[in-house]
Amino acid sequence: MNARAEVLERTRELYSREPAGSPVELLGHPVERSEEVLTPLALQLLAHLHRRFNPQRLELLAAREQRQREIDEGALPAFLPQTTEVREGQWRIAPVPADLLDRRVEITGPVDRKMIINALNAPVRCFMADFEDSCTPSWANLVRGQVNLADAVRRTISYTDPLTGKPYRLGASTATLIVRPRGWHLPEKHVLVNGEPVSGSLFDFAVYLANNHEALARAGTGPYFYLPKMESHLEARLWNEVFIAAQDALGMPRGTIKATVLIETILAAFEMDEILYELREHSAGLNCGRWDYIFSFIKKFRNRRDFLLPDRAVVTMDRHFLKSYVDLLIQTCHKRGAHAMGGMAAQIPVRDKEANEAAMDRVRADKLREARAGHDGTWIAHPGLATVAREAFDSVMRGPNQLHVTRAEVSVTRDDLLTVPDGGITEDGLRTNIRVGVQYLESWLRGNGCVPLYNLMEDAATAEISRAQLWQWLHHGARTSDGAAVTVERFDRLLSEELDRIHGEVGAQRLLNGVFPSAARLFERMIKQDAFDEFLTLPAYELID
Repeated sequence: MNARAEVLERTRELYSREPAGSPVELLGHPVERSEEVLTPLALQLLAHLHRRFNPQRLELLAAREQRQREIDEGALPAFLPQTTEVREGQWRIAPVPADLLDRRVEITGPVDRKMIINALNAPVRCFMADFEDSCTPSWANLVRGQVNLADAVRRTISYTDPLTGKPYRLGASTATLIVRPRGWHLPEKHVLVNGEPVSGSLFDFAVYLANNHEALARAGTGPYFYLPKMESHLEARLWNEVFIAAQDALGMPRGTIKATVLIETILAAFEMDEILYELREHSAGLNCGRWDYIFSFIKKFRNRRDFLLPDRAVVTMDRHFLKSYVDLLIQTCHKRGAHAMGGMAAQIPVRDKEANEAAMDRVRADKLREARAGHDGTWIAHPGLATVAREAFDSVMRGPNQLHVTRAEVSVTRDDLLTVPDGGITEDGLRTNIRVGVQYLESWLRGNGCVPLYNLMEDAATAEISRAQLWQWLHHGARTSDGAAVTVERFDRLLSEELDRIHGEVGAQRLLNGVFPSAARLFERMIKQDAFDEFLTLPAYELID
């Protein structure tokens, strides 16, 4: 029996033990080439993972709600006493594959066809194809994204710009592909198993893995993932169990899958060792998901007046709570032989020479800070930043990584991670949050989750910070630097004025083709309501196909 037949036989044997009479129901509208990715094998794997792991996923989401109630009642996060042995142990993660040894610059972006080609061709080491924060999870986007990735893995992907006629194809040498599925909290309403919506995480993961693991192996690489939004090591344990079950089902050696976890929640910052430990056979490191980390800090302490943050423009990486988080992540990773990845530079090149030079100077300073701190690589949002980021790391990092930089001097306490930065709340900060939040949400509702706004490439994390700060300031009656309180009346006035400004900036045609009224209504409701939506993408998801 050849290898392919053996895999199919194992798969048939596994699924023959699945409960009968529980078909996968596809509710999404037809999408071109969907049959190429929504294959029987992919759907069988998805159904198997859903039946086995969805109850555990829902329990973990309920545990998040309980943890939030405890914080609302005054509890503070802490390093877990029950996992002291893990933190003090001498274990290390399994070795990473050769194409993940040097990750000094990684580019990220959504899974549209042109973006994938440009990102894989960029002068970077890795490309993270994103089904999460920079992708509106419409059915069409998800299915087309899977088609695009399948073509990219097989190097058959091409694109012709319908306006210019310019062709796009892969070059001879391309970046290593990494895929980010959606977080555990997001459902996939277009796919039902046993009448239940499946997890968005499991859908993105299962379809990609089932369709591409063999082609990836033939290409000398593997199925690599970024895992977002986790809040505990138990959520990492669930991912590890999913990896084992999927590899067994497809006849893959255990440990083939490699995953980098984004530490982008304040709770996960207290469990970095434990998260690496749970995934140690499949781990490729941790990443400082700094924008979502700031959002998580606001969200978790939203009901605490003593945790009010100032304007997001002054919540920079040199602030004590963020610097402490970075230092702890690097120390933790390198102690375990894992890569410590830096955060996103969201700047995009602009035509004005002076403004562009200033933006590149900010990117250069940020990347030098990361390299000198001991990071092994960093993120950019645009190919135009690749050279600046690479030169910053090349000037510091002499080998493929900095695993030898142990940061033994670092000693981070709970208070370090929970120190609230000082600074003012300004009317300009209010207006910026309104303007950016509404415009991002409007674009997201139209199907575009990666949006250039005011010379920055924004994804959902920025919009989350914007609306979380507005909710927090409004519900605590915060005062701006001019002494005036943030009230409903003031918010209403500023929202009206900023909508007028947006309409003037985007122009009549863009206004006509957009969905600004729907975005503004949803944004306003999320700010004013007493209950805080855990993620803006959850209510927004109900408004898209």
